[in-house]
Amino acid sequence: EEVYVEAGDDVKAGDLIAKIKVVPNVSSLNSAFNQVQSAKIDLDNQEKLFNRQKTLFDKGVISANDFDVAQTAYKQAQQNYRAAQQNVEIIKTGTSKSTANLAQTMIRSTVTGMVLDVPVKAGNQVIESNNFNEGTTIASLADVGNMIFEGKLDESEVGKIKLNLPLEITIGAIENKKFNAVLDYIAPKGTEEDGAVQFPIKGTLNNKDNTFIRAGLSANASIILEKAEKVLAVKESLIQFDEKTKKSFVEIETGNQKFEKRTITLGVSDGIYVEIKSGISKDDKIKVWNTGAQ
Repeated sequence: EEVYVEAGDDVKAGDLIAKIKVVPNVSSLNSAFNQVQSAKIDLDNQEKLFNRQKTLFDKGVISANDFDVAQTAYKQAQQNYRAAQQNVEIIKTGTSKSTANLAQTMIRSTVTGMVLDVPVKAGNQVIESNNFNEGTTIASLADVGNMIFEGKLDESEVGKIKLNLPLEITIGAIENKKFNAVLDYIAPKGTEEDGAVQFPIKGTLNNKDNTFIRAGLSANASIILEKAEKVLAVKESLIQFDEKTKKSFVEIETGNQKFEKRTITLGVSDGIYVEIKSGISKDDKIKVWNTGAQ
């Protein structure tokens, strides 16, 4: 009947989104009217029986138990009649006097956030969801302050990750800015795409400065498997390996064209630079044995 919001509007939980006018089903309405008539006939009969039993009870002809039975049946008939009338109201308007506060004709926001989409207009027909259909979407809402990154990871990499790893999100539409996130979902089953198996993943963004991020934007995530800050690191191509000891080493300049072999302990690597935990200091000069390392 009426739509009160449009895409981009900010709403609070409980705000009115739309108002629905119920179009009664003719068959259901006729059935409801018949139930009212049947309930009225039963009520009239029970009222007559009650009045007769009351007269007999007042004269001491029948027991209190017999009178109570008649009284209970009369009250039940009254209740059935009211319920039948109420059912007619609900079918006609979607509500009744006794259920006005619970009526489903006033559609309200369930969250505080932003209206993403309003696919209907005033006058459109809508249906409620049931076991056979999803119903009509009146409005799509989201808490844009709590965004979720959705991505896919190749099967060759999924074994390296685990829940709660930090993510670094970059969004193409928002330049020169990175967002931190936490990996909180890894699909238990992959799906095949273009001959490769991909595993869906999700991460919750930590948008501390409340940057406005539109739902549906394309984004990329870097999964941080390990992290080391303010450490000594060198290019991986400068590292050599002793075939006998299987240990890593570098050659340190000790004089003019003189070098000394130093065994080192490696830490985390990003594929280009590797952390040096021990074996050399930042002032040491490393021999460039591989010209590709220059």
